[in-house]
Amino acid sequence: MKKIGILGSTGSIGTQTLDIVRENQELKVTALAVDSNIELLERQVREFLPNLVCVYREEKAIQFRDRIKDLPVKVVTGMEGLIACATESEADTQVTAMVGMIGIQPTIEAIHAGKNIALANKETLVTAGHIIMPLVKEKGVTLLPVDSEHSAIFQSLNGEDKKKAHKILLTASGGPFRGMKLSELHDKQPKDALKHPNWAMGQKITIDSATMVNKGLEVMEAAWLFDMSLDAIQVVVHPQSIIHSMVEYVDGSIIAQLGVPDMKLPIQYALFYPTRKPLLQGERVDFFKLRQLTFEAPDLDTFFGLRLAYEAGHLGGSMPTVYNAANEWAVAEFLKGHIEFLMIPTLIEKAMQQHKLINNPSLKEILNTEQETYDFVRGFTESVL
Repeated sequence: MKKIGILGSTGSIGTQTLDIVRENQELKVTALAVDSNIELLERQVREFLPNLVCVYREEKAIQFRDRIKDLPVKVVTGMEGLIACATESEADTQVTAMVGMIGIQPTIEAIHAGKNIALANKETLVTAGHIIMPLVKEKGVTLLPVDSEHSAIFQSLNGEDKKKAHKILLTASGGPFRGMKLSELHDKQPKDALKHPNWAMGQKITIDSATMVNKGLEVMEAAWLFDMSLDAIQVVVHPQSIIHSMVEYVDGSIIAQLGVPDMKLPIQYALFYPTRKPLLQGERVDFFKLRQLTFEAPDLDTFFGLRLAYEAGHLGGSMPTVYNAANEWAVAEFLKGHIEFLMIPTLIEKAMQQHKLINNPSLKEILNTEQETYDFVRGFTESVL
């Protein structure tokens, strides 16, 4: 039996991971961690009976302890609690699915504890890839991507000589505003940006898809995961989201992974690798109904957040942290209705322009840069609004 912990169990990836657990008796959940959604967490705990639960917000953790006082489940809180869940003794694999840089420290500690990682928190590698990837190698653990695009790249490289890979073709749906120009995006509201044409995802990643910042984060993540230069990672807009990504080899051959846009596929693949298990619930691609697959170049003028990601990745060091932190803050403010849609990439650009680069940041310097970036974008926004 494989035993897993889930950091972010009430989010989109977390709930779909638990759907897979329900369908596979050889999986057991030993730890769950959430930010504050104790209503859904209680239902999960009563169903799966983990050994350990973390509610990050202390006031919610106090409430939750009282709600499940009839169960033999230990409840912890704060960053110490997240780390306790990430290193829970029985778990073989940790599914790291919390949104944002909050996932970095628990992931590092899970690797130190010898846990395999099913990675759904892209910020971990974007901001701390230079720490994470050498540590994975040192500890001899497995890190498997859960993002559909990175899972597709992993599968397209599997069994091949990775040194013969010439280019990664990272596909993007284009989001809800594909084909629009800057002048058409000024008045877009959260309800517009949250209407993703293909994928059912959490709010933050859905907004990131609308700005194409998500694809920028994925470019930087792919560089670390597959040891490829940024210049060898090409974004291709593919509106149908059937090809999840491709690898072009030195001889011109291209290997692609295809499937319906369903996150359960890459989650299950990461949990059971190298075994392929039947996906008991889910559609299959019907090529006769599909009829065609189309491709476009990304519009880097309109969706300039993607262009900024390449710039941040090339600069390296602490700049990807600035990119990510500015975006996290801006997306949260946009969802609250406090700033306009186009302020999201604008704040990223302003934050990058003012940052003094740290070439090889420690974890402490990464977290300090995050806070300094939050402070800057908050102050800049207040000065212009």
